[in-house]
Amino acid sequence: MYAFGVRVALVPPSTASYLGFVALGVLLGACSGLTPGLHVNTLALLLAAATPDLPGPARGIGIAVLTAGVVHSTLDVVPALALGVPDAAMAPSTLPGHRLVLAGRGREALRLSALGSGGAALFACLLGWPVTALVRPLAPAVRAHLPILLAVVVAFLVLTEPTRRRRIGACVAFALSGGFGLVTLDLPTHALLGDGDLLMPAFAGLFGLPVVLAAARGGGPPPQDDATVMTSKRATLLAAFAGAVAGAAVSYVSGVSSAVAAVVALAALPRREGADGDRAFIVATSGVNTSNTMLALFAFVALGDAHTGVVVALDRSAAPLDLPLYVVCCLLAAAVAVLLVVPVGERYLAAAAALPTPWVCAGACALVCCLAIALAGPVGLVVLLGATVLGFVPPYFGARRVHLMGVLVVPLLLA
Repeated sequence: MYAFGVRVALVPPSTASYLGFVALGVLLGACSGLTPGLHVNTLALLLAAATPDLPGPARGIGIAVLTAGVVHSTLDVVPALALGVPDAAMAPSTLPGHRLVLAGRGREALRLSALGSGGAALFACLLGWPVTALVRPLAPAVRAHLPILLAVVVAFLVLTEPTRRRRIGACVAFALSGGFGLVTLDLPTHALLGDGDLLMPAFAGLFGLPVVLAAARGGGPPPQDDATVMTSKRATLLAAFAGAVAGAAVSYVSGVSSAVAAVVALAALPRREGADGDRAFIVATSGVNTSNTMLALFAFVALGDAHTGVVVALDRSAAPLDLPLYVVCCLLAAAVAVLLVVPVGERYLAAAAALPTPWVCAGACALVCCLAIALAGPVGLVVLLGATVLGFVPPYFGARRVHLMGVLVVPLLLA
């Protein structure tokens, strides 16, 4: 059978095996996505460290790695809404999501996120081939002028802050995080797992632990009302499409994260005030995360550049680049994850309301500290603590946390 010029064939033994690896990826992605403060790149690093010892065909390992990333990108909204513990990609959606939860609209927020991720997964598959064909001839020029492109992105992020104080805070956060990246990211490590990586403790400190510590002072989510989605189909579709396009754009550029893409997507949407703006925010941000995760695969196949931790793990697994197979498996995993968001998220909200918030946050902090030591040794814990201090800078000025991406952008600009 042919679909869109691609020959699709089902071989029962192989199909059953691949479905098993999809199920494994769904399980791993669900566990990591629902764990407060755990970034998808941390999952990818753990998988990359383990892939040489995992049994099974190379394609199966590749499927498990990719589908775990897709599921994580869809389900990580749940702890972000329930506990206020986003990963780096979800950081821009914290305040809008919390406003809906505090207004008793958390169940609606879960459905909006599911719609954003599901729509973006479909858009990503439709956009993947044409966008890759468009970007491939432009890739040499983008690489040659990457510093200029990154400088334009940084200027855009700073100038879109609404007040002078926030713009000053943005510059301070960018400069401090950039210097932090220059000093720390190349430090020698003594990892217990893998080859050692300081991005995990840096990102966890900059984007995760400050929010965990702030959430520890809260009382958890209040009782939630009905789950009716209060925004129009057209507005939801537009927000999902904007998120998918923004996620597609940054999938092909080094140093530009999905957090940056979320800001760009929201700037492109019609300005909405109050709860309507919060709803568009959640849909677009969820769309960015899923789109970026899936389209990074297209960028890797076409250009050979691994721009996300999940794709780095795929590269290290030495799995053959079977793009049609991987895309079908990622779509299947995205569909399962979208179906899980609402029932799992509602139970998560209920549990977060019932459990003592300080103890939950303390457990999340302890888990992140253990992962930092496992992936980078004692120096990882030092980097985690230093990054956590820097993570409080943007909120002090009222600026977005996305400016802390200077930890990656500055080393790239000076490379």
